Amino acid sequence: MKIFSYIFIALCISSGILGNPAGTRAEEQEHTAGIFAKIAGSASQVQTLTCDFIQEKHLSMLNNVLTSKGRFFYKREDKLRWEFNDPIASGFAVNGEKAIRWKDDSERTQTFQVQQVPFIKVFTDQVFSWAKADFKKLEKRYRIQVVGGEPADLKLFPKSSREKKYLDHIRIVFAPDAGHVQMVEVHEPDGDFTLIRFLKMTINRPLPDSLFN
Repeated sequence: MKIFSYIFIALCISSGILGNPAGTRAEEQEHTAGIFAKIAGSASQVQTLTCDFIQEKHLSMLNNVLTSKGRFFYKREDKLRWEFNDPIASGFAVNGEKAIRWKDDSERTQTFQVQQVPFIKVFTDQVFSWAKADFKKLEKRYRIQVVGGEPADLKLFPKSSREKKYLDHIRIVFAPDAGHVQMVEVHEPDGDFTLIRFLKMTINRPLPDSLFN
């Protein structure tokens, strides 16, 4: 797959608690609803996010892990920037329906409409859905399982047969304070997976619009 190398930030706000296997179905649903409400409460307070990230690609065909490093920026509610700076400079920035991307030299950019590049469209849809805590939209596409407590640990399983061809599940682990995502794992059906760790997260720092143009 490799369109999900970027994913998630995605994605980028929240929390949860381990479900009670001995509880009734109604209790489990109530518990999950409480978790989603907590996530929504955190999301409503976030205007911007800034952080470093480390991305690791674990591929069965390679003995070594492929590691990249970069920076992520998000500004409510339709602006984001995902940039690699090691081992090479590359990335993209989105502002509404417009986007730019670059490789090797950030001064050499390509401008395009987001819908023209499927992996960027998928990525931005995911980020903005999580940033807005739009669970109605997310649950149409994924079965969301609460598997961990504090910190919260969620798994998202795709519902569509088409998406299942390249995605087994996404695991999301949140910060203890429910303010942001700390780690994302994107697992493919063949066992390969991408792990992204988010570091030095800053919330609601002023960000200039020029970052996204």
